[in-house]
Amino acid sequence: MGIVFSLDTVHDAIIVLGSSPKRAADNATTNGFLPVGKINTGRIMSKYQAFESATLPQDYKDSIIKMKRTLRAQIGDVDALFAQVSEFIRGEIASIKQQEASTGSGWPEIEFDDIVHSKVTAEQLALIKRRGCLVIRNHFPRDQVLSWEKGLLDYLDHNQFDRVYRGPADTFFGSLEASRPEIFPIYWSVSQMQIRQHERMAAAQSFLNRLWKTDSQGQQWFDPDVNALYPDRVRRRPPGTNSKGLGPHTDSGALERWLHPAYLKAFDKIYSGDFESYDPWDAAYRPEVEEYAYKDTVKCSAFRTFQGWTALSDMRADQGVLHTLPIPKAMAYMLLRPLLDDVPEDELCGVAPGKVLPVSEQWHPLLVRGLTPIPDVQAGDSVWWHCDVIHSVAPVTNQEGWGNVMYVPAAPMCPKNRRYAQDVLKAFEKGASPDDFVREDYETTWADRFTTKDLNTIGRCGLGLE
Repeated sequence: MGIVFSLDTVHDAIIVLGSSPKRAADNATTNGFLPVGKINTGRIMSKYQAFESATLPQDYKDSIIKMKRTLRAQIGDVDALFAQVSEFIRGEIASIKQQEASTGSGWPEIEFDDIVHSKVTAEQLALIKRRGCLVIRNHFPRDQVLSWEKGLLDYLDHNQFDRVYRGPADTFFGSLEASRPEIFPIYWSVSQMQIRQHERMAAAQSFLNRLWKTDSQGQQWFDPDVNALYPDRVRRRPPGTNSKGLGPHTDSGALERWLHPAYLKAFDKIYSGDFESYDPWDAAYRPEVEEYAYKDTVKCSAFRTFQGWTALSDMRADQGVLHTLPIPKAMAYMLLRPLLDDVPEDELCGVAPGKVLPVSEQWHPLLVRGLTPIPDVQAGDSVWWHCDVIHSVAPVTNQEGWGNVMYVPAAPMCPKNRRYAQDVLKAFEKGASPDDFVREDYETTWADRFTTKDLNTIGRCGLGLE
């Protein structure tokens, strides 16, 4: 039997739970949980105190050297552990390729109506957790999505975006071999806000959040049924585009994954040599991660269970689309690879402060071989991938058709996301760029911007107003 969801149930949960995120935090101890950050973690923290840092170390290369020394001693036979992880990944890639051959895609696919009517089977759920990614078919009616697409275009045209746009303002993807895709730094159109606060989006986000283990280490880490309204941008790629795509990488921190205390606790099983027991779906400590602060770059101040986008146009799998390595546990390979002897002692296989975590043929050839494209998608389908999953955008020459998407993740409410929601609200009210992005502020004077009076209950809860 699948997880039970109905739009009425999700709406009721948002009204009941979404109106009380502060109360839930205040009353956490009465429910048997300690507030995030208050749990006694001295035993684990003491293992890494020689190098761990909640902020960017002044001499991060020295911290890397100390980290490698500590982890090698703790793991013991690093080569044997890395070989174990590599063998697991080879087996998973073989399974993915077999699935591609038999079904046409290595990605799990489910219908949105199956989420609502509890028809997602145990087998489907198991495959989603194994792959760490999925396509939700018919997430939104096609006509609705095409209307949002037209509304977004009208918003851009009415405010003369083509004339005022100054080009990319950040270097977040600068460490990747391929260039960035065509991302528009627009956040507050009616179309974007309507999809973020739509009940069908809330239902899908709750379903995805509930794939995670939310209660562990004596506390509840997030509320799966209330999501912070996380503003992101849109991608518009017209027919005929020639694009180098975007090289494989992961988000949500790079250097932090080896040095931040919360990540060290989240990955403690790996760093203790117990790969089999590592669970990438355990939320423990992840909402405590705060990415290091850098100037003029993109970061993520929210905890996202899944990154995702909704298709605004039909896209074929051979037209420069998203690829993932559908193996959530592949993060272990990324974390262990710099500990091998062929990597300079003060380096992490291409990791640089303020950049994404890169995946390259030089350092991670096995992972690159497993990259798998999404299946063909239609306008109204949505695409999702676990926050650890490696992903890329394939290059394309003379693209056929449009390649337009609207980025909307799943960011369940927790103290971290509640804090960022307050910052988002301030930016929303001004029409400014959100704090996680370079301050370009195109929309502050634009007409037809979405406003506070247009928020529904889901939107108000997602911005911390209820």
